Amino acid sequence: MAENTPDSDSENFETKTITLRTAGFDARFPNTNQTKHCWQNYVDYYKCIKSRGEDFPPCKQFFRAFNSLCPNDYISKWDTQRDEGNFPVNLNP
Repeated sequence: MAENTPDSDSENFETKTITLRTAGFDARFPNTNQTKHCWQNYVDYYKCIKSRGEDFPPCKQFFRAFNSLCPNDYISKWDTQRDEGNFPVNLNP
């Protein structure tokens, strides 16, 4: 039976560096409560991709910001509203 030693296990793994980022400061939303900041980035993202496409780099910044700031429940609720056609904002450019 082969014995698992720390040295033999460490040879089988790669070390990867992961950089985590959160949304930067936005002077329009100076308060601790970031709900409006979350909402605005969600809306801006979908407006951006409709006018410029998903590969446009500034759109990706909005995506990262709302995914960092918004609770998953909010995002799923808004996605459902968009799919059902009853989202409270017109996202067309």
